[in-house]
Amino acid sequence: MGPLTGVKVVEMAGIGPGPFCAMMLADMGAEVLRVERKPAPGADAAPPHPVFNPGRAGVLHRGRRSVALDLKAPGAVEAVLRLVEGADALIEGFRPGVMERLGLGPEVCEQRNPRMVFGRMTGWGQSGPLAHAAGHDIDYIAISGALHAIGEAGRAPVPPLNLVGDFGGGGMLLAFGVVCALLEARTSGRGQVVDAAMCDGAAILMAMLYGFRGMRQWSDTRGSNLLDGGAPFYGTYRCADGGYLAVGPIEPQFYAELLRRCGVDDPDLTDPSDPSGWSRQKEKWAAVFATRTRDEWCERLEGSDACVVPVLGLADAPDHPHNRARGTFVELEGVVQPAPAPRFSRTPGEIQGPPPLTGEHTEAALVDWGLSAGEIGSLKDHGAI
Repeated sequence: MGPLTGVKVVEMAGIGPGPFCAMMLADMGAEVLRVERKPAPGADAAPPHPVFNPGRAGVLHRGRRSVALDLKAPGAVEAVLRLVEGADALIEGFRPGVMERLGLGPEVCEQRNPRMVFGRMTGWGQSGPLAHAAGHDIDYIAISGALHAIGEAGRAPVPPLNLVGDFGGGGMLLAFGVVCALLEARTSGRGQVVDAAMCDGAAILMAMLYGFRGMRQWSDTRGSNLLDGGAPFYGTYRCADGGYLAVGPIEPQFYAELLRRCGVDDPDLTDPSDPSGWSRQKEKWAAVFATRTRDEWCERLEGSDACVVPVLGLADAPDHPHNRARGTFVELEGVVQPAPAPRFSRTPGEIQGPPPLTGEHTEAALVDWGLSAGEIGSLKDHGAI
């Protein structure tokens, strides 16, 4: 039913942003085949690992089948190339040069399937002085300017989980790039390489803020700007019960609504347009919100143009009435997780199945993707599967 129904994708298994991209494509209807490393003997007895071996709880692995191959065994690389022959796209997240050394680089794949899109997910990109260095989300967002901008005044920068580099600037960027290249291939009949680098993705997510800086409306001093917690009308405030509110009435009419609903008539708080008074005004608002519990404030403010909602943890967010009404979260195999997004009026996405165990579908999937019984038997004989 999804908008990508009929699209076939080979996913060279990795961690983080690559699987997130594959999950998004699968949620939208693509048939994604996850090619994983063949487990070592006894590996199935190892305890689950939240990143490398999450089992049925691996939300990022949902909606596709798993093939396990020992790529160093005879015939295994050829088996992947046979999968490539029937694929619309391949995605991988290794360091630059790894796929080439395996014999699965873009040039080799192009010879087998000139129409296939080759999606590459890395932190630093396929070129540049850092291209071959190790790194993680925090490193990639650091050189984009994003990490420096997040945090409180006078304090160290705060890592925003791994949302900006791995997922927003990584996996989602790769999914966008792959779909763009697939659309172009329909016209040209030719695939191409998509170089999705998390440092590039984090930078483009900062586009508006670089625009603000160009207009001299953004300072490199953390906690002094419109959207970084510096303004009294855009931040979080602690309530009497220890819960927090997210307060964001940026526009004057919304701020006036906040004042009215809170019953605040302090002249010092009526005009927050002068940044020189923000620090003092934040202290006054903190005192106001400390007078009631979070739920009491939500009764007064939530759902109004005051732009105030509770700050919810992962345990509570799925039960918020708005999330419940929209079906923003679902439960699969006992794991509560986000539902597919975005939404489509005619061809809605859906979770195609639970996360697979490593190699759970090896033989059946290889058959479905066109390998013969003889080829599969040879792979068995050489210990490749």
